[in-house]
Amino acid sequence: MTKFEIKAPGRSRLTQFKEMAVKRAMIFVLLALILVTGFIQPSFLDVTNLINVLMISSVYVILALGEGPILLTKGVDLSAGRVVGLTACIAASMLQRADYASKVFPDLPVSPLWLPILLAVLAGVIVGLMNGAIVAYLKVVPFITTLGTMVIVYGATSLYVDRPPHGATPIGGLRDDFTMISNGAINIYGDFRLPYIVIIAAVVIVLMWVLLNLTTTGKNIYAIGANPDAATVSGVNVNRTLITVYVIAGALYGLAGSLQAARQGSATNNLGFTWELDAIAACVIGGVSTSGGIGTVGGIVTGVLILTFLNNALVILGVSVYWQQIFKGLIIVTAVAIDIRKYLKKR
Repeated sequence: MTKFEIKAPGRSRLTQFKEMAVKRAMIFVLLALILVTGFIQPSFLDVTNLINVLMISSVYVILALGEGPILLTKGVDLSAGRVVGLTACIAASMLQRADYASKVFPDLPVSPLWLPILLAVLAGVIVGLMNGAIVAYLKVVPFITTLGTMVIVYGATSLYVDRPPHGATPIGGLRDDFTMISNGAINIYGDFRLPYIVIIAAVVIVLMWVLLNLTTTGKNIYAIGANPDAATVSGVNVNRTLITVYVIAGALYGLAGSLQAARQGSATNNLGFTWELDAIAACVIGGVSTSGGIGTVGGIVTGVLILTFLNNALVILGVSVYWQQIFKGLIIVTAVAIDIRKYLKKR
């Protein structure tokens, strides 16, 4: 990441435009997707629909911003979706209405809103700490480490949910002040209302941008992804940085899980299933290299928006769910193929 770019002599404006177009390709794709779909189906551009897409995107943005820095270090986290499910169940089970008949903890006193959410985030941090320690000190590749963690977390979540007397039933009856976090909004102008969940996602975006661009930890993350041996020689504490990345990711998964439980008003042990694939796809589509060391917060957010708008557009256009999966898969494969070609050209 360089702040100053030296322009090579003799490059034409056309060449410079092509380079800019390649760098901003995904933004053009997003704009084209919105405009074309809006032309075919004007209801797509309704403010209500756009706000709804942003609300759906908010949870995925937080999730992808946890996964993105791990990809920057040449790692991957397959446990992300299952951690979302675990933390959603923890927060939901502790924030049920007092008069709800099927409470998970019937004798649990009413607690401050922030406490169960904090516990959910801490649960994500513990999983992240475990992932980071195994990757950093036991040198187990991230794919295998998080694959194992994914299975462990799902088993733990199932044990937590599937308990007598209610068994594996959805955790519902959530408190209004909890669901209001995701479904409430503030009036901006007239009838335009900005949802709280979008504001929370915006705050996370800013914090992650600061982390990756203005802190030593951020610079170390890029250095490890570019060349871990060179980073070690340069004095970067690789193990500590890796653990930090996974811990931050776990915290963000915990926040995402709590928000998702609040948004849908319930939680089950299957919540978050395969969400890690969506997070990875969004990062790659947004320009995060699978080879490590390349990627930006803006790119990750753009990748999430492209996937969410694509899903929404296909639903509005009446495309079957099977074709939706095919389109989604084609975009992911294309993005990865482009990324690999860029990597091969640099070798």
